[in-house]
Amino acid sequence: MRKAGALRNLVQVEEEIVDPADNEVRIEVRAIGLNFADVFTIYGLYKAAPKRDLIPGLEFSGIVTGKGKNVTDLKIGARVMGSVKFGAYTTRLNIDRRYVMPLPEDWTFEEGASFIVQALTAYYALVHLGELKRGQTVLIHSAAGGVGIYANRIARKFSARTIGTVGSPAKTELLRSEGYDEIIVRSRHFRKELAQKLNGSKLDIVLDAIGGRVQKDSFDFLAPTGRMVAYGLSQFASPGAHLDYVDLAIKFLTMPRYQTLTLIESNKSILGFNLIWLYERTDLLRSMLAEIQALQLEKPCVGAVFPFERLKDAIREFQGGKTTGKVVISVPAPSRGNAAIRSTADSQLDEVVR
Repeated sequence: MRKAGALRNLVQVEEEIVDPADNEVRIEVRAIGLNFADVFTIYGLYKAAPKRDLIPGLEFSGIVTGKGKNVTDLKIGARVMGSVKFGAYTTRLNIDRRYVMPLPEDWTFEEGASFIVQALTAYYALVHLGELKRGQTVLIHSAAGGVGIYANRIARKFSARTIGTVGSPAKTELLRSEGYDEIIVRSRHFRKELAQKLNGSKLDIVLDAIGGRVQKDSFDFLAPTGRMVAYGLSQFASPGAHLDYVDLAIKFLTMPRYQTLTLIESNKSILGFNLIWLYERTDLLRSMLAEIQALQLEKPCVGAVFPFERLKDAIREFQGGKTTGKVVISVPAPSRGNAAIRSTADSQLDEVVR
């Protein structure tokens, strides 16, 4: 994207990719995982992302086709999955070896592009921030999405009671198959329905990626010492082709506000985090991935797969909130040389567009 702000600014260009640095591997990308961070990046709402000359995308899977001299533990031809601090919307990329890991033999590339960001987000939110304990009650919003599904799977490993919420009745069957203990289709009666599900008990942890009134109602049902972990605000993911600034302003002004005195008196906590800020803490990320793998969770749930040439269609479908599981882009094998075809905004690439 030459400039963030609208999906129409996302264009495809072609450029030559340089040789990998000493500690890098070159990946022939075969699948790209979509995240709400991508949507916010495209619309210029993601503070951690550059506003100009950027390539969106946080996770991918593919094949190692080159490596630097210091890389000894990965072979050419290895199937891998990885994460990148922006730049995954491409057919090839070079990346520090620490940010890729072997793809399990029985996983597809699409499944590999659906794991790292979702699993790390759910695990860090529940275990590190939420301090999940055995037998607790956990409320998971956006329960049919990639993070929500993994959050439920992780909570089940702790014998927690899980309540999942979704925005459409069409998503409830997936939640049943995933073993949620209770399911709520969010509506204007959400507060009443949550009270009925709890039947006098309280919530220990809330995972929220929505915001708004639903977040405030959920906070009110937290037990003393309960924790709300906010990791996204999907209500700001405009379903239109460009930003509606009036709508954004209304949503911002009506966001829940929490007074420090209220938090102290109620003995409740609100924690917010953005996984991108942990990107440079590779030791922590890799140790968490090892802990996640030790839980022996099920394969990622891939909800929809789009071809690379329909990337924009996939983003529109994803931000519309109707998908379940992970939305993935399938990338064909590049056809020649070192050319990398990228969905990007780099104004410096104009001369090499073919």
